[in-house]
Amino acid sequence: MVLNLIYILIFPGFLFLSVSGMAAEFMDRKLYARFQNRIGPPWFQPFADFVKLVSKENIVPDAADKVLFKALPLVAIASVVTAMLYIPVWGTGAAMSFSGDVIVVLYLLSLPTLTFFLAGWSSGSLFSTIGAVRALTQFFAYEVPLFISVLSPAVLADSWSLSDISAFYGSHPWYWAFNIIGFCASIIVLLGKLEKVPFDIPEAETEIVGGSFTEYGGKRLAFFRLAVDMEAVVCAALISAVFLPFGLGAGPILVFIFFLIKAAFVISLLALLRTVFARLRIDQMVDFCWKYIAPISFLQLLIDIILKGAVTK
Repeated sequence: MVLNLIYILIFPGFLFLSVSGMAAEFMDRKLYARFQNRIGPPWFQPFADFVKLVSKENIVPDAADKVLFKALPLVAIASVVTAMLYIPVWGTGAAMSFSGDVIVVLYLLSLPTLTFFLAGWSSGSLFSTIGAVRALTQFFAYEVPLFISVLSPAVLADSWSLSDISAFYGSHPWYWAFNIIGFCASIIVLLGKLEKVPFDIPEAETEIVGGSFTEYGGKRLAFFRLAVDMEAVVCAALISAVFLPFGLGAGPILVFIFFLIKAAFVISLLALLRTVFARLRIDQMVDFCWKYIAPISFLQLLIDIILKGAVTK
């Protein structure tokens, strides 16, 4: 019981994700600025922004659904923290694991987007509603390619457990080359999942102010932003566990260091991609995901099925 509380509240749960999420936000913003030949924020800026928001007054619009409006930020954080418990961090074994946990992790990572939609829909604001509809539209565009891309390596590993998948690719590290297509597809759809350029359509400041979070402020906006930062770390950890099986043969400390390096590598790729591209329209985003990314992810699934058949013969 005590160990489970430590997992949930300290490591690899809430406290670890809070610190690493703010560090990931700083890295993303700093790289984004440097790629644009700007200086970027200081290292403490994400923490300072969080403290500033927490110190502000909480305001609930008269037209909002009061219960949903107040509860959704906590639901977003809880889903992200729970997902992290099933992802290997210090070895090939996670803090909690069972057969089929990769499906649960993908499900839990879909909940924050649904909370963003409900937050905008329940706010009673036109700008929030438009942002909410865009968030849900994107959700249906990128979620299928993401599921297929992440689950394809599981077919080759012959397991639906992230710990078993990580252990399989840790003992067969050369197989990562066969999953590089799925890795590329996953990185692209993560931009949509995290609502980063070119898929930051739900919160386009020049069009709809702040999207689903337009009516949020104070502690609740701080928790929503913290949930987004945490989600970036958990998504990077998921991609690292499935597609980057490097450094798993060392001791727990070295494996954890390799985990941080791989997660930082994924965050850096996301920062680079959002520097290169400009924002798309929502219809362009949907067409792109279904016409190109979905077939590419299906190709990855076909490759793993064929390779699985060849290996088992």
